[in-house]
Amino acid sequence: MHTDSLLLNALYYLLAAVITVPLFKRLGLGSILGYLFAGIVLGPHALGIIEDPESVLHFAEYGVILLLFVIGLELAPEKLWSMRNHIVVLGGSQVLLTGLVIGFGMVMLVALPLAFVLGLTLALSSTALAIQLMSEERILASPLGRKGFSILLLQDLAVIPILIAVSVLAPGASGASTPAWYVTILALVGVIAFGRFGLSELLAAVARSNNREVMTAASLLIVIGVAVLMNAVGLSMGLGAFLAGIMLANSDYRHQLESDIEPFKGMLLGLFFIAIGMTLNLELLWASPLRFVVLALGLVFVKTVIITAILRWRHVSLKEGIQLGLMLSQGGEFAFVVLSQGQQAMLFGAALAEQLTLIVGLSMAFTSPLVTLYRRIGRSRSVEQPDQDGYWDSHQPEVIIAGFGRFGQIIGRLLRARHIPFTAMDKDSAHVEFVKQFGNRLFYGDLTRIDLLRSAGIKHAKILVVAVNDVAQSLAIIDHAREQNSRIKIIARAVDRFHAYELYKRKVESVVRETFASSLEAATETLEQLGYTEGQALEVAKRFRLHDEELLERSAQHMEDMEELRNIARQGRRELELLFEEDTRKQVAD
Repeated sequence: MHTDSLLLNALYYLLAAVITVPLFKRLGLGSILGYLFAGIVLGPHALGIIEDPESVLHFAEYGVILLLFVIGLELAPEKLWSMRNHIVVLGGSQVLLTGLVIGFGMVMLVALPLAFVLGLTLALSSTALAIQLMSEERILASPLGRKGFSILLLQDLAVIPILIAVSVLAPGASGASTPAWYVTILALVGVIAFGRFGLSELLAAVARSNNREVMTAASLLIVIGVAVLMNAVGLSMGLGAFLAGIMLANSDYRHQLESDIEPFKGMLLGLFFIAIGMTLNLELLWASPLRFVVLALGLVFVKTVIITAILRWRHVSLKEGIQLGLMLSQGGEFAFVVLSQGQQAMLFGAALAEQLTLIVGLSMAFTSPLVTLYRRIGRSRSVEQPDQDGYWDSHQPEVIIAGFGRFGQIIGRLLRARHIPFTAMDKDSAHVEFVKQFGNRLFYGDLTRIDLLRSAGIKHAKILVVAVNDVAQSLAIIDHAREQNSRIKIIARAVDRFHAYELYKRKVESVVRETFASSLEAATETLEQLGYTEGQALEVAKRFRLHDEELLERSAQHMEDMEELRNIARQGRRELELLFEEDTRKQVAD
């Protein structure tokens, strides 16, 4: 019965999401508002289809954890260090100023220390919602997006001291259940050490199995394992996932991990927003709608004004400041965690917790429409801007080698000898360490995946060398590359004539038949050993090569007609015989 109920609930979630999300996106209101609306409809305060939203929310929080892990993957430690001023100045000032303003507004409801803690709680924004909005508005890769991300990162770090403050202020708190500080430090040092010295070796061992499902399982194990460990030592699970991502930011398996995690992250984030919608107490809202709408809009207004003022202080234009301020103006998912723990610790009653939860939920619901409205009124949709400080993956060599076996390695060695940087792609983990030794980058994973090609820089590359020996894989890579970059020049390895026909059909600039060149070289050497001069042998080989390439290109136009191919082959042999007979007559005449 329990299994049937679980499957039935899953059916409701999927059905609600499939109906509401496309509808809300079509109306220009964004996917997140669609998820929230789906949750409201399914929740106990509307249709009552799902009666226990709290259990769903706890499970769906793993979507936020996976999101923080993916964000960590984008931030190598050196990149994080380069953002330290943005994180400390922008993020720190936003949290403190917002916490003070909101805290002073709550002193009539609770004691001053608790008012300040609740002010800091409401100062936190929704990382999942804000990142999604910045991505939809196309500013995530811009300098403005990096400033917004810095604020969100500091907010996530601020959750830890806020939770500590809740436990300290709790009546009769003894701290007996909180691990000693040195246990937390040891856990952090242990995780960092394992990430630095053991994680890559573990992933390499898993990758050698060439089993995609096992690699996906390893990805989830790393994220959830570190998150649970951090939670066990008194830190936030989100911080643990973020730390795991940073540890793997310089890993050669980073892009494979990201592509494995992405489907789980998207599904769980959607479920997370549905769960938030289900927790909103609509009865409380119906009892005093104007009051809660005004309070939620007040929270949005205060945070927007403060963030805009801070960004103006850092020389960001007013238009962009308001745009980012609106995106970060809602209450955050961690507010639900803090409010839940505060209620359990008897810092405040259930009534205040429900009211603040409703205000945070409404602020989330209002954010997406307000961003859309601001864009339409001000026509301020940001166009992707090049980041002068360098985006997280800014290094984009002009040459990509897809397949780094023996064929691809020779090309790579020649480019390396001429100091020409290149990016290699391969599904064999054995080549990862080899490429790293020579300062080039290798993207590990399924070469036919569009997301991996994008990560490797296919949109910016000038030349793609397809060196794989699998025909279907070779053609799929070429098709995806053409879709992503119509100007790219492709040099492709052909394993046989029929593979070459397909490559000519796709108008590949250069088709290299893997046995043809070496056979010609061997034939040339054979002629020299028989007494031909080097020049005579090379001329014979050249004429044969030109004739065969012309014949191959002609045959490619009739690759589906076997009878015509046989006729072209017979005609080709006769033409070649005539060429050699003509050469013989010239030699006799000379």
